[in-house]
Amino acid sequence: MSSSSPTARLRRPLRTVQPIVAILLVVGLLGVPFWMVVVTAGKSLRQSLTPDLTLPTHWQLWQNIVTVLDQGRMLPALLGSLLVMVPSVVGVLLLGSMASWILARRRSRAMAAVYALAISGIVLPPAVVTIVLLLRQIGLAGTPLGMIGVYMGMYMSTVIFFVTGFVRTIPVELEEAARVDGAGPVKVFFRIILPLLGPTLATATILICLYIWNDVFYALFVVGGRLDTLPLNLYQVASSGLYLQNWNLIFAYIILMSLPLLITFMVMQRRIISGITSGAVK
Repeated sequence: MSSSSPTARLRRPLRTVQPIVAILLVVGLLGVPFWMVVVTAGKSLRQSLTPDLTLPTHWQLWQNIVTVLDQGRMLPALLGSLLVMVPSVVGVLLLGSMASWILARRRSRAMAAVYALAISGIVLPPAVVTIVLLLRQIGLAGTPLGMIGVYMGMYMSTVIFFVTGFVRTIPVELEEAARVDGAGPVKVFFRIILPLLGPTLATATILICLYIWNDVFYALFVVGGRLDTLPLNLYQVASSGLYLQNWNLIFAYIILMSLPLLITFMVMQRRIISGITSGAVK
């Protein structure tokens, strides 16, 4: 007992210090940039020329938001983002879930190789030049349909990775009982499997929406100049006379653009954590 008591006394302060250090790191890595965005968005043009952490002399966050909404062409860009994001998310979740169901139920070396190939897109970056050339060959370059296809191909691996692990935890007896009652494969999937994938699909939805909502790189090459999305619109107006060096308006735009996903994440955070645990760990 006497030899272990010094160790126990050392562990007690460590247990107290570790959470404090973790919180400070989170505040430093996330809180400081967030604070800079908010306070800069509330400053006047003169004060925001050099963004810093100081508070504005007079808060004019609402005035800057009104200016962005009035002059920043956000509504057409919002519609463009939704036009691309909603079909991409729905399509990749549906097709990815179907593929995951097959990969989870059929155990063979061939299926293991297909699964490895399917999730390889998580670590292998897409080739932008090849994508653009391919879209030109099939006549979809510069179109929303082409952008939707690109996003679905890019994030199919993410859906398969999350969903396959979760499907393996679903008892096969549920499907067998449905087949005994006369249900075909399509009915089994939509009536039995798909409703059980709620937490995992919620996680995949948030992650994919986050990627697509903030994407400017691939959108610039595929639909740049033909369709406005929020990141593309921000890039364009930040390079023009309206927002040039106007960091208060740029950061106000960023706040408005991030608000929908931030609210969605706060509302669905429990389902997201549950989906990550059940899909990736199991």
